[in-house]
Amino acid sequence: MQTAILILIPLIAAIAQLFVPRKHGKKFAVATSLLAFVVCLVTFIQFPNSADYQYVTNVAWIPSMGINFKIGMDGISMLMVLLTTFLVPLIILSVVQSETRTPVFYSLILFMEMALIGVFVSLDGFLFYIFWELALIPIYFICLLWGGEHRVRVTLKFFIYTLAGSLFMLVALIYLYLHTQSHTFEIGELYKAGRSLDVSTQGILFLFFFLAFGIKMPVFPLHTWQPDTYTEAPTQGTMLLAGIMLKMGIYGVIRWMIPALPLALAQYGEYAMWLAIIGVIYASIIAITRSDIKRLIAYSSIAHVGLIAAGVFAGIHYNIYNGYKLGIQQNIFAADGKKGKH
Repeated sequence: MQTAILILIPLIAAIAQLFVPRKHGKKFAVATSLLAFVVCLVTFIQFPNSADYQYVTNVAWIPSMGINFKIGMDGISMLMVLLTTFLVPLIILSVVQSETRTPVFYSLILFMEMALIGVFVSLDGFLFYIFWELALIPIYFICLLWGGEHRVRVTLKFFIYTLAGSLFMLVALIYLYLHTQSHTFEIGELYKAGRSLDVSTQGILFLFFFLAFGIKMPVFPLHTWQPDTYTEAPTQGTMLLAGIMLKMGIYGVIRWMIPALPLALAQYGEYAMWLAIIGVIYASIIAITRSDIKRLIAYSSIAHVGLIAAGVFAGIHYNIYNGYKLGIQQNIFAADGKKGKH
């Protein structure tokens, strides 16, 4: 139930924000975002020491297509939700008096918070895709309406990049869905379907997922949208992008690619790791030459997320190579979507 509450608080607040008087818009946004943080903090303190998903809500959404509104949290998603709810109040508080911000602006931030939490707690592939796309809409309008001089061109590029990558992910999810025994998007069944495929097919799906997650991180050479977007976005938009949204890509790799495509990770994970390493070196060199603070943040973000991605791919490639590729049938994640022992 706590997971559903964490989604509902920013969603209801985003709608209510549209009816709040302009002079009270920031106060209302701060209060409601702090409420979400307090609920998340209490949930974190009470979080059981277990590898299973906790606080699971599973409601049939489109039964004929095997789509459920299934959400829950494990240790990784709990930390990502805590990060989201902690940063959003700070982002809202960063609005200074000289900046003109309407209730719509705060509503978009709260709506984005809802979508980001949804990404981190989704246990259904189709639901994950819906929240993934929903997170793009508010940041697009935040940058378009309150951005800099070249915001129209830059935000369009950002939108096309992210949407195109997301479509590749959708194709991969549908392919896995079609290979499930009961035609469902349930996370555990998608894991099973992915593991049942041969290495060549897993490799294609690996590429499709990597395009979506790599653009969002972003990983070299899929990063070209980021510096301009950071520069043209309002300060709060840059904070949302750097503080939370970039982590969606890493989370997607850990939650979806690694458990579902182990053979592909053993075969091609090294290439992804090297791309991330190149990005770290390339972005770091450019960052130290920038005088514009937003561009410095943009390239430093590419570097630090690239370092995280390189670490993830290096560790997973090594473990899988010494497990799956050598014939040791050791699950990284249990078939039912629960974490197994390593």
